[in-house]
Amino acid sequence: MNYKALKFMSTVVLAASLGGALTACVPLVLGGAMMGGALVASDRRTSGAQLEDEGIELRAANRVRQGLGDRGHVNVTSYNRRILITGEVASDADRALVEQIASQVENVRYVANELAILGHSTLTQRSSDVLVGARVKAGFVDARDLFANAIKVVTERGVVYLMGRVTQREADRATDVARSTSGVQKVVRVFEIISEQELANLMPRPAPETTTPRN
Repeated sequence: MNYKALKFMSTVVLAASLGGALTACVPLVLGGAMMGGALVASDRRTSGAQLEDEGIELRAANRVRQGLGDRGHVNVTSYNRRILITGEVASDADRALVEQIASQVENVRYVANELAILGHSTLTQRSSDVLVGARVKAGFVDARDLFANAIKVVTERGVVYLMGRVTQREADRATDVARSTSGVQKVVRVFEIISEQELANLMPRPAPETTTPRN
């Protein structure tokens, strides 16, 4: 197995270990930056915001399931209280219904409705989406100027959705990497743009140097 193939397989394994399972409807966050030989990972949300996003996803998914029944295949992803809705529904009315339900979930401050009016995606398509998403994440890891785990990737029918709190520079770079990835049909950005100063404030501070007292 050559180096590139080995690196790709390692990325898939790492993604699975971090996300629990590689599926198109379960977005994964992956990566970091190599600094001093160590893999540095950072989520730009507070721990409270991460827990809140998990609660938002559960509440929204349950309410959509109750309201829509089996009339669609809907995935809900929340990042910093911003919801992305992907998947397929049968009609414009169902598409609007899902958005209304999601927007009424507590603490949601933005909804991006990317539902397609199509039949359910096939198992083959979803498996392909898993591989496409893994390739995109591997590309982010290779791009040394990106903090890959600050970007959440959701893939549906070859369309890659990018979420996270990033600067305009990072958003443009991540978009370029995703667009150049094999199997990607389209890239949709659902980023929350922050300033370079905000990013600097989010970065971990270096540990203070300690001096050894002289005898």
